[in-house]
Amino acid sequence: MSDSPRAVVAFSGGVSCRRDERGPLGLTLVGRTVDRPDELAVVSFSGTAPDDLPEALEDARVDRLSPDTWRIASLQREWLIAARAVHVHREISATFYRAVVPRVAPVSKRVLWRIILALAQNPTGRRVLLALRR
Repeated sequence: MSDSPRAVVAFSGGVSCRRDERGPLGLTLVGRTVDRPDELAVVSFSGTAPDDLPEALEDARVDRLSPDTWRIASLQREWLIAARAVHVHREISATFYRAVVPRVAPVSKRVLWRIILALAQNPTGRRVLLALRR
């Protein structure tokens, strides 16, 4: 691996730092990124969180220094964390649904399901639905 650090994520604004002492992911950072501010990014470390890491950071950045060493740098200072792996998840649902417009169900299907749900709300209607099912 090269000597220069490799950027993993650059957060913009506030970043929540969540610790989990018992689980496999000892530290999780949650915030919005510089490159995609409309998407939420979650970075989870398979390692123990530094003791002096605060609950929130501002404009944090995560860099990979070596295969098992990571640096979390913010405006205040930086921390090193030893982790076997880092998992990055980006919440892209807003971007996805802007690109793929949901299809509207046909009127006949919407009416059918309203009738079925209305029948299921009372005992007589449920008996009718069970009789139709057989």
